[in-house]
Amino acid sequence: MVRSYDVIIIGAGPAGIFASLELSDAGLSVLLLDKGREIGARVCPVQQGGACCLLCSPCHLVSGFGGAGAFSDGKLTLSPRVGGRLEELVGIEQVEELISHVDSVYLRFGAPHKVYGEGKGVASLQSQAAQAGLSLIPVRLRHLGTEFCHETLQAMQQHLSSRLEVRMKTAITGISVGDAGDKTVETGAGEMLHCRYLILAPGREGADWLCNEARRLGLTLCSNPVDVGCRVEVPMTTMEKLTATLYESKLEFYSKSFDDRVRTFCMCPGGEVVMESTGGSDPVITVNGIGYAQPRTMNTNFALLVSTTFTEPFNEPIAYGKYLARLANILSGGVLVQRLGDLMSGRRSTPARLKDSPIEPSLKAAVPGDLSFALPYRYLKNIVEMLQVMDVLAPGVASPHTLLYGIEVKFYSGQLKLTPCLETEIEGIFAAGDGAGVSRGLVQASASGTLIAREILARLGKKTSHMT
Repeated sequence: MVRSYDVIIIGAGPAGIFASLELSDAGLSVLLLDKGREIGARVCPVQQGGACCLLCSPCHLVSGFGGAGAFSDGKLTLSPRVGGRLEELVGIEQVEELISHVDSVYLRFGAPHKVYGEGKGVASLQSQAAQAGLSLIPVRLRHLGTEFCHETLQAMQQHLSSRLEVRMKTAITGISVGDAGDKTVETGAGEMLHCRYLILAPGREGADWLCNEARRLGLTLCSNPVDVGCRVEVPMTTMEKLTATLYESKLEFYSKSFDDRVRTFCMCPGGEVVMESTGGSDPVITVNGIGYAQPRTMNTNFALLVSTTFTEPFNEPIAYGKYLARLANILSGGVLVQRLGDLMSGRRSTPARLKDSPIEPSLKAAVPGDLSFALPYRYLKNIVEMLQVMDVLAPGVASPHTLLYGIEVKFYSGQLKLTPCLETEIEGIFAAGDGAGVSRGLVQASASGTLIAREILARLGKKTSHMT
């Protein structure tokens, strides 16, 4: 039996969810697909006490309802300056309206009202950062915490379940377009699903798949920079001056040795370092961080990422990131951890040295070793320079006991050529979220899904719900 829909959405991350929310009350036949599980069934064996990553396929941390953001610490960044490139696609006024709308929806489904990153203390921290040689980008944000992020997503899933068709554990093998412009989605079970409008929102986990499909369909792709680095773990008190006011400290630095951009990402006060499997059919184990509304450790962790743009003929940023991650996997069976003092002394960390350290590693499954065997010199040099400059702003960040976990890679898709309504070069096929190179965070991913849904509703002569 052939199944046809007005709209099919591939990916139940923030972009797919918010497109679904916008479309759910319009009387359309809508299908939301994801290869992962329902939010309540997403359980990581490592977080349940497992000694090592089991390479679950798909990884419960990055796939399923809520996307990879379900196991982030739920930061809602309320500024168009960070988290994506929507501003260059649609303009500042529309992005601000979309962010305001997305924020109101999250509040409706249980997000906290407290907002970080505003008040008198922000300007003082900016000045101190500048004196240290850093750029501090102030960002208004709400913090859900991993536990409340799950509650919010469960409320959204429950809301949608009675309004449209949601299919989890459904992998997509291919997309085709008929002569009349009709779109067909083929599932892993061989089922053919037809639709008038198709929204591609596979998230970072699906970035490689989307790139392959885009090339096969003849869509234009531009390579994104490669974001590679490590996760840093320090005592919570070390970063408290920043996190108490900002929660997420978005610091940028251009290295003296290479003039590369280095930035902090995903700061998790009181959180835990975690490993995750990503990369679809060719998975690698990488490192990430999660945080909670109530601190669960005495540490703060954050990523330091180096953004590198390569020259032609390089056009495989995802393959390059996987290659570096796989080196760390070969050396450790998963994730490496090294004390900064050991790295600076040119020696590997050992269990004995970690045991004597005042910082207790939150990722027990990480294997002591030497990151210099996995990360190229250029990346390590940039990271060390960044830590030394950060130490001026937050003394203790460059302590010999600071822990470095590796490696962390952000598998952003190549940027698809899109119109201001995020339509691809094929009429009726839209792309949203991190996997399409549109966003780099929960809010702009959610906003991109909302934008596409509104465009589809306008073409069909339907009113948008605006979820208010």
